[in-house]
Amino acid sequence: MYKIAVIPGDGIGKEVMEATLHVLEALDVDFEYKFADAGDEYAEKTGVALPQETIDIVKDTQACLFGAAGESAADVIVKMRQELDLYVNLRPVKSYPGTNSLFDNLDFVIVRENTEGLYIGLEEYTEEGAIAKRVITRKASERICRFAFEYAKKTGRSKVTAVHKANVLKKTDGLFKEIFYKVAEDYPETGLDDRYVDATAMFFVTRPDMFDVIVTTNLFGDILSDEGAGLVGGLGLIPSANIGEKQGLFEPVHGSAPGHAGKGTANPSAMILSAVMMLDYLEENEQARRLENALVEVLNDGKVVTRDLGGQSSTMEMAREVRRKLEE
Repeated sequence: MYKIAVIPGDGIGKEVMEATLHVLEALDVDFEYKFADAGDEYAEKTGVALPQETIDIVKDTQACLFGAAGESAADVIVKMRQELDLYVNLRPVKSYPGTNSLFDNLDFVIVRENTEGLYIGLEEYTEEGAIAKRVITRKASERICRFAFEYAKKTGRSKVTAVHKANVLKKTDGLFKEIFYKVAEDYPETGLDDRYVDATAMFFVTRPDMFDVIVTTNLFGDILSDEGAGLVGGLGLIPSANIGEKQGLFEPVHGSAPGHAGKGTANPSAMILSAVMMLDYLEENEQARRLENALVEVLNDGKVVTRDLGGQSSTMEMAREVRRKLEE
């Protein structure tokens, strides 16, 4: 029995969460759900977007499924990353059938450092304008690089690429690059290279098959992750994981999409794939493959899918079809 925190959040987050929990019932895994509040709607009622009670619930569970937050996303997700020390953001870039993927056979992963860089929020106004401080530490760089190599080893991937801009940011990215190669010495069986972030952005479009595992700093990882989503059909198909030493939080990256909320038209794929990532995190790998394969069958059939995938089905109709494939 796994204790799982469930935070539906705002907008379509509630709808895709309902759909995903419906699908998870068909797996041979027992879950005990602990529901918690966060996001815009909760903030309107209480004045607080992320209550301490929710953080405590997540700390007391083995993993968390998170739907979406609206305008309060930074107050919710960034705070949870800090409170729970979720230092890894893991974003797969994988092409699936029946989608608007620009390439047929992509399957690489972006490992993004989640706690520092420019997103640490050290900004101030000056007489000339404003200044933001970029923080890169040895500790954070070492553990994110080590996670990337361990992930490659565990999942059978052959190469890790460090992405940086050390030719310009000579001290901060220079340090990141130095530590990457130092960590790599402990993984002689894994291939490696490093590339500048601007060249990587170009190669995403021209030669994306050259990548396997990418490890990079916070801002670069954020930007490249969304570019990767564009390669494989958009944000509606992309899951993500925020992982620390003790907890893992799994969420789609599409946000709350308030314009689509309440219409039952949201694509549940990204939330379902986030649950797949959660199952892998819990080392329920067989059940993870069952769930992923069931979704792939539905996408490949193209008959019971949402409008963004070329169909006319509702969120729950698509979820029920995924569950039917699981139960066959």
